[in-house]
Amino acid sequence: MKFIIGLTLRSGISGFFGGEKGNLMLSGFKQFILRGNVVDLAVGVVIGGAFGTIVTALVKDIINPVIALVAGKPDFTGISFTIGNTLFPIGDFITAVVSFLLVAGAVYFFVITPINALIARTRKDPAPADPTTKKCPECLSEIPIDARRCGHCSQPVLGKAA
Repeated sequence: MKFIIGLTLRSGISGFFGGEKGNLMLSGFKQFILRGNVVDLAVGVVIGGAFGTIVTALVKDIINPVIALVAGKPDFTGISFTIGNTLFPIGDFITAVVSFLLVAGAVYFFVITPINALIARTRKDPAPADPTTKKCPECLSEIPIDARRCGHCSQPVLGKAA
């Protein structure tokens, strides 16, 4: 019994790391990892983590002191209430909500808005499509651009532009 289990485990491991089945498994995994969206997601997570520290420092070092100047203390951890013998320290939750709103606002106004403006500036309008019709010089009806005679008034039409 031990020999059969050991053989199965060994063939499974060797099948994963080598052999014909192993090459298929590893090549499939390699294709999955090297797909553009997986690599882009990994880069986005790393950059997002690094950017998160910048935004946290912005909120902690610049925005919270401004709030402290205007409204007093930006830390609400001391707020709590008691029902019966149970203490509900909601100040931590309020501080977290305010911090989230400040971070979301900072990201929106300092990242999203400028990037959207930059994308809008670099976006080019598509070229207008070539016309497919023209006006008959006699009856002013719309006719196909390659027509040599108007289908409405039988007037001969020259060229592609009338």
